[in-house]
Amino acid sequence: MDKIVELYQHAVKQNPGNEELLAHLFISHVRVEDYKAQQAVALQLYKAQPKNAYYFWSVISVVFQGIRGPESALPEKRKIYLGLAQRMVDKHIKEGKLETEQEAFLYLHILKLQNKYHEAWEFLTGELCAKLYPGAPVSMKFELLKELGNWRELNELLQQLLDADRDRWDYYKEYIQSSFELLKLSSKGEEKGEKDSLARCQEFLQGIIESSERKKRGPYLARLELHQRMRADKLPAEQLIGDFDEMVIEYFNLFGDKSCCTHDIALFLPSISMKQRQALAGKLLLESGVSSTSLPQNKEQMQKHLCALQISRMCGSHMELPVDHLIAFYTALKLHYEHGRSSFGKKLLATEMGPSDAYALLAANVMYDLSRREHKSDHLFEALCLLQYVLRNSTSNFHVKLLSLKIYHLFGCQVGAQEMYEYLDIKQIQLDSMGYVHCQLLPLGGRFSGTRAVYDATLKFFTNSYKERLEYIALTYRFCTFSKMEEFMNFKERLTNSLQYVACSVEAQICDLVSCYGNVMQNLTAYAAMSIEPAEDRIAWHELSDNRDLDAIIRWDPLHQVNAAEERKESFDQEVEVLQVRSLMLRLFASFIDLYHGTGAKDVPAGTETATLELLRESWTGLFQRLRLMNYKPLPQTFLVNLLPTRLRLLLDLPYERFFDDLSQLVLDLQSGSGKLAEQCKRVGENVIVVMDVCVKTISECNDGNGTDGLWNRREQQQKVAASLEILSLYAFLLSVLNDKLQVSSKTKTKKRTADNKENGPQPISEKERGQMVHELMRQLKHKLEACDSAIRTWKAPVLPRDLSSFMSDMSLKPEVEATLIGDVSATFKDSHELMVTELRNLLKDKIRMAAK
Repeated sequence: MDKIVELYQHAVKQNPGNEELLAHLFISHVRVEDYKAQQAVALQLYKAQPKNAYYFWSVISVVFQGIRGPESALPEKRKIYLGLAQRMVDKHIKEGKLETEQEAFLYLHILKLQNKYHEAWEFLTGELCAKLYPGAPVSMKFELLKELGNWRELNELLQQLLDADRDRWDYYKEYIQSSFELLKLSSKGEEKGEKDSLARCQEFLQGIIESSERKKRGPYLARLELHQRMRADKLPAEQLIGDFDEMVIEYFNLFGDKSCCTHDIALFLPSISMKQRQALAGKLLLESGVSSTSLPQNKEQMQKHLCALQISRMCGSHMELPVDHLIAFYTALKLHYEHGRSSFGKKLLATEMGPSDAYALLAANVMYDLSRREHKSDHLFEALCLLQYVLRNSTSNFHVKLLSLKIYHLFGCQVGAQEMYEYLDIKQIQLDSMGYVHCQLLPLGGRFSGTRAVYDATLKFFTNSYKERLEYIALTYRFCTFSKMEEFMNFKERLTNSLQYVACSVEAQICDLVSCYGNVMQNLTAYAAMSIEPAEDRIAWHELSDNRDLDAIIRWDPLHQVNAAEERKESFDQEVEVLQVRSLMLRLFASFIDLYHGTGAKDVPAGTETATLELLRESWTGLFQRLRLMNYKPLPQTFLVNLLPTRLRLLLDLPYERFFDDLSQLVLDLQSGSGKLAEQCKRVGENVIVVMDVCVKTISECNDGNGTDGLWNRREQQQKVAASLEILSLYAFLLSVLNDKLQVSSKTKTKKRTADNKENGPQPISEKERGQMVHELMRQLKHKLEACDSAIRTWKAPVLPRDLSSFMSDMSLKPEVEATLIGDVSATFKDSHELMVTELRNLLKDKIRMAAK
């Protein structure tokens, strides 16, 4: 991008007044975010062609210098730039040159950035703005009236708007807020005045409810919100509005046949006690008209029953049920699903979700609760089979696909997870917002090549869309749509600094290094193509953006046990720490390779060749010390929808820290020929044994536990084996590089060494001896890799906790469906295991060949 700037600068020098070239130069500065240069070129353009657009290009460049430029963190600089931008527009207004609504918008925006709300209000309600910007969004008025504290006018404005548009929930919330603010403004002596603002609010809402021909959710929800806010402020809500439970039941009777009803009612549950919640849930179940012995008579009644069951779960009613009751409840949910499907789910379009699918989703959550309580996988496996059955009937239900994906990952079944991920068919921006459901669970899953393909698809979106994102911003300048500029800039920054993007980039490079299988020269060529800069940390750690859509997976878990904001923060913090470890490991490993096979073009002062490696090694041990002090806890796994634990615990428990720390010392000693080299070789050799033991013991434990339950701890076991092989694979790659270098060096330098080194004092170990030591390390590694290979050869496929016929009798679906369904799901687990074993053995075969040189 910076070369395009240079190109147009030369062109403009040749032809100084050319409007087209200057406009292209301006846009090229926009792409590299050089606001100062943008302003200079825009003024040059305005002088050459006095058009309003060019003048405002220079104004917006000044604004961005103040709020986004390098000096934007300094309040006084920000003030200077924004003041200058305002004066520039003021001058234009005085000269009567303001022409478009976007120019009026920009002026309002500049005033708001300086907190000049009074001036902004005067301009917004003035003649000029009415003429230029008649379509100014009402939200601007809300915002300014709130900042000015003019609650009376805001209250009246919202009443007018709600009279015209009676279902605007955002307006209702603002209206109720303004009523409470008016109450606060009333003096303490004016008790009548205090009650009046809320009484007027209630009358207004009641009036809308009574006068509306068609029933709309907005005013009913607003009434519940008013009730909730009054109780929070210890005001007599029941006296003014009525009984809370009765209002919820009225709402349920009116709108319970809509799928949104559950989450509407859930908004108000936290404001009442647990006892009241459970009593309300019981009333709603009665209101639905479906009992334990009856079935819904129509689609609307079924939806009401579903809503009541979901609310019941949110109120915690299922948590205390004994095991046999939960199993009976699960069976009832299955029967309800089957009845709903056969009665109301026929002749659906391919894009429609089955009307009774939510019964099966609820059933899967109930079975997870059971499995977690007993630490056994059979109930959850049965739920997975049920979800697969639902998916055959309702092919586009993404909720079912997401839950199935989660269960497959929970059981370490990569093939099943990959199938579900492909079935979801997520594209474009969803690769960032939704990719976490799969991508963050792939590393160390045991399938390096399959993982790489997923990363490729994800990274392709980020790299391909980068130029598009810049063009969006360029287009906002070209069409002078200033109202969209900040939105596009924030969008670009969030994607550029997306955790998903950065993590996939790092993991893809590690994956490539682990999977290298050519000869030394081919591997080094592949490594060079990655262009890793060990000395340079390219990640903007403080700007990493969490773009995950955690609400995509629907949940009806007990509200008192769910803290979504806390869970998001904890998981994001841990994912960032995992990225810190992986990124530093990649750079540290690259510094080993560069020390022996760095490009000769780098100007490295004599004696500082190892500086980067030593610095990174220090950061490596420091990072692990800090992580241990932080004492991160694994993410809670209370419910099926919770995010799976991050790899942080695994990275701390396995010998990553010691292995790469000792490897750093080995590389340094090999380079200097230190007298302690033999000792260091022994230490590294011992580390290799420890890593091999982790692999062999994990497989042995896995085989032993297979008799009771082969799935419950499967994921952790697979991760340990894959992590062990990752460490050993990187080590094999490094040894092959060291061996290659030392063989070449010893041939060219041995004679010279013997002549020169006749001085007193300890002599460095000769290159030939160093080569022999590396050779010995390779021989040891080969034996250990062979031991891992023979262990993996004995690794048994996961055995289901019960036999298939037992599952079939429990599934109680259509007999002709059961056999193929359960058989297909269990075959997926078997295929996944066999594919993983094949891949791991191929990987080991390559590394054994690498170590045999």
